[in-house]
Amino acid sequence: MFMGHYLASFIAGWGGLARLINNPVLEKEDMKRAKDRIEEIVKILKMTYPESETALNFDTPLQILVATILSAQCTDDQVNKVTPALFRKYKTAADFSQADPKTLEEEIRSTGFFRNKTKSILIASKKIVDDFGGKVPDRMEDLITLQGVARKTANIVLSSGFNKAEGIAVDTHVKRLSQRLGLSKEKTPDKIEQDLLKLVPQKDWIAFNYMFVNHGRKICQARKPDCPECELNSLCPSAKDFFPDLES
Repeated sequence: MFMGHYLASFIAGWGGLARLINNPVLEKEDMKRAKDRIEEIVKILKMTYPESETALNFDTPLQILVATILSAQCTDDQVNKVTPALFRKYKTAADFSQADPKTLEEEIRSTGFFRNKTKSILIASKKIVDDFGGKVPDRMEDLITLQGVARKTANIVLSSGFNKAEGIAVDTHVKRLSQRLGLSKEKTPDKIEQDLLKLVPQKDWIAFNYMFVNHGRKICQARKPDCPECELNSLCPSAKDFFPDLES
């Protein structure tokens, strides 16, 4: 009888866990709770990081496009060391498209993955010249046709280069914070972005990435988040996972 009772309890518990994992209604309730918190999260981040913008140095949409391509697997500081000389030499998409591949590889070598980045810059620049009159396009559907440009890069170019909000760039910081704050359970950047677009008011889309990047670098770091000093700890379901004694 004891074993029967134990087995029944186990099955009931497992059934509850399965419902929690698989029940779409529960997932909607989780998202609703995120919606209840998002306004306060954005408000606090705006006060904490009032001057949130890309750390990449640029003057034109072409420059932010190239800088963002270079920033893959590379720090913004290192990109900013490379781009001044690069942008003095290559002023237009035509200039980049006609660059000698070996020369360009050496000029951007310190950013890492320089062969792939060179290929992306050359092919993207040629397409900009051939298909867009030498001007970087200002629409998402056009930008993602360029070599080396997925939604993350396109969102950064649109927001920083054109002040247009067509989405939210999901980099490693945005991915990490979105999951820790319970804003998305998804794993891939595109799916995380879709969750965020449902939550974050469109007027905040441009600043959202940069605020999360700043917060991820300063407080919510990958290995050791500083939850006790985090302005969002009372709104973060992960805070007590890292610091069980943390007071709300």
